[in-house]
Amino acid sequence: MPLPFLTADRAPGADGDDLALPFDDHDQWRRPYRPGPWRVAAAAVALLVTAFMLLATLVVALAGDPAAAGTCAGAAAAVLLVALRLLRVGTWVSRHGVRRVRFLRTVTVPWSRVASMRTVQQPVRCMGLPRTVQGQALVLVRHGGTGEPMTLLTDHNADFLARVEAFDRAADTVEAWNAEYGSPTGPAAAVPAGRSHVRV
Repeated sequence: MPLPFLTADRAPGADGDDLALPFDDHDQWRRPYRPGPWRVAAAAVALLVTAFMLLATLVVALAGDPAAAGTCAGAAAAVLLVALRLLRVGTWVSRHGVRRVRFLRTVTVPWSRVASMRTVQQPVRCMGLPRTVQGQALVLVRHGGTGEPMTLLTDHNADFLARVEAFDRAADTVEAWNAEYGSPTGPAAAVPAGRSHVRV
């Protein structure tokens, strides 16, 4: 007799990959999409390099050179931290706001300070490199118009390159969080739950 199975990311009969489970705690920071294959591949290569460096550390330690072994272990730890940070880069949401995690910097914006959030057509960086191409970006504008709009997602980063549908779902999900937890009296309340395409 076939039995339905409940997994960590899918309920029985659900077609979407990003559905929230009833016991999800919205106070916890979560990434509302799955890391893309390019990001996972880069982190996997870094972890593979870490494994070889730890093996070299063991060989050097057995050879009787503790100073060199310590240097190798430190270098392996640094590469491991790089791999873990690569996996954390992206946009995170919770009941408290939206957080943009970059490799060296993290910016958190409370929902009460979000004036608008929309998807626009604009030049975006391809895989984080200086070269830009025409693409889509989910941008956030803060109350008061202070500073440049913050780019939360692009369709050419390591998570969504050649994955337009995944980018659309992720943008819709972040906008839905803004619609649910944004200030009901501020400009954010005027932003619909769906995506708005604006050409600039």
